[in-house]
Amino acid sequence: MQQLHPKVDDFFDKLTKWQDELAALRSIILECDLVEDFKWKVPCYTHNNKNIVLMHGFKEYCAIAFFKGALLQDIAGVLIQQTENVQNARQIRFSSTQEIKKMKSLMKAYIFEAIAIENIGVKVESKKVEELIWPAELLKYFAKDKAFQQAFAALSPGRQRGYHLFFTSAKQSKTITTRIESSISRILKGKGLTDCICGLSKRMPNCDGSHKLLHDFKK
Repeated sequence: MQQLHPKVDDFFDKLTKWQDELAALRSIILECDLVEDFKWKVPCYTHNNKNIVLMHGFKEYCAIAFFKGALLQDIAGVLIQQTENVQNARQIRFSSTQEIKKMKSLMKAYIFEAIAIENIGVKVESKKVEELIWPAELLKYFAKDKAFQQAFAALSPGRQRGYHLFFTSAKQSKTITTRIESSISRILKGKGLTDCICGLSKRMPNCDGSHKLLHDFKK
């Protein structure tokens, strides 16, 4: 029997919804020789230290999400792209334990296919920056500030995609504008959303939270 992760046990103890459904999913996933872990505050399952699938609950459904779901054949047509900005991951959604039990064999087939894809080393081909649709709010800022536009264009494709997801995941124009305004100084410095701007990070160029030392020092 696979070893259960204590943090996942704690996760279940605190659940107020979907407890039976997620427990059923956990049982099925562990039958597929995956290692249980706890990442991004949800149960995550790996093979040879590679992320394969995780599970989580939402207001109207619970789900398992395949990290490279876009590469699965999806013979049953059950995979769901959570939003148009999600390129790799795909969900299978459930609303009852009966539904989960009925799909057990299918789920295991998908999981074993996901493991095979990871073992082969196949990668999802990301959309090119030129193919992304930029929000009108950002285009307006570009028209007003050419220096800002040039700084954004000079960012690496990965950093541009990160900002694209950050901006377009907002549902209201006001929120998009607020997010753009909060990012301008970072972009002018050539920094991505998760890049260090204080110079203290030990994980450069990524931020590791060391800027909090500055805040504590100033107190």
